[in-house]
Amino acid sequence: MSCPPVEIALEVAKFSFRFGQKVILEDISFQVRRGEYVSIIGPNGAGKTTLLKCLTGIYPGGQGVIRWFGRPLGEYKQKELARRISYVPQADGRLPPFTVEEFVLLGRYPYLSPFTTIQPEDLQAARQAMEAAQVMQFADRLLETLSGGERQKVFLAAALAQGADVLLLDEPTTFLDYRCQAEIRQLLRRLNGTGRTILAVTHDVNPAVLDSRRLLALREGRIVFCGPPDELMQPEVLRSIYNAELVLTPHPSTGQPIIVPDAPATSTFDSH
Repeated sequence: MSCPPVEIALEVAKFSFRFGQKVILEDISFQVRRGEYVSIIGPNGAGKTTLLKCLTGIYPGGQGVIRWFGRPLGEYKQKELARRISYVPQADGRLPPFTVEEFVLLGRYPYLSPFTTIQPEDLQAARQAMEAAQVMQFADRLLETLSGGERQKVFLAAALAQGADVLLLDEPTTFLDYRCQAEIRQLLRRLNGTGRTILAVTHDVNPAVLDSRRLLALREGRIVFCGPPDELMQPEVLRSIYNAELVLTPHPSTGQPIIVPDAPATSTFDSH
């Protein structure tokens, strides 16, 4: 019996992008399979956020090919694309004066027109998304009254309300405490387990290698690594990405190598 063909959610081929005369991305090529969890890592200024914005059409133009589900990005109308992919940008501190439920309902915009109002199916989708993101208890609260972690789960709920196959996430756990980070990571793993494709930019390598099936590393606008966690977590590979000597140790539960902070050979503190 032959295996069913693997469906490609995203294909990027020889893609380059400039801001004016400055090259931000150069000769980018990779694929993401449907249902895959891929993390994009790399040093500051590598082009990670720019790549996500190019993939969504927020930054139009560029040279090369971006295809979603076999169709060029430029062939999609905005609402049609929004039914297939959801984008959650970096938190920037700006919050609209909405309740949680009102904000999550904004995720239903791909299914509405200027002449329609919220329908029962839209309200049901929003509430299901809030349940999945575990924010239903905040439905009537204003966004500004929530903690950073609670807000991030609300943003994910709005993305889920779109009903999209793919989640594009830009630093989904930045500025969150350890408990909130763990909750967001658990939510993303659970969503991936139900078949959603996840493509996430992150600076935190350790959670990326523990959660992702594959990682993509950018440096100075180019892909310098694409592969599974075990191949990434090698001193020479990490050195080529970050230009730094990083200390690795096995994770106590999984054995997966993770990065630990460097420490001086002897304590610099007075023992007295």
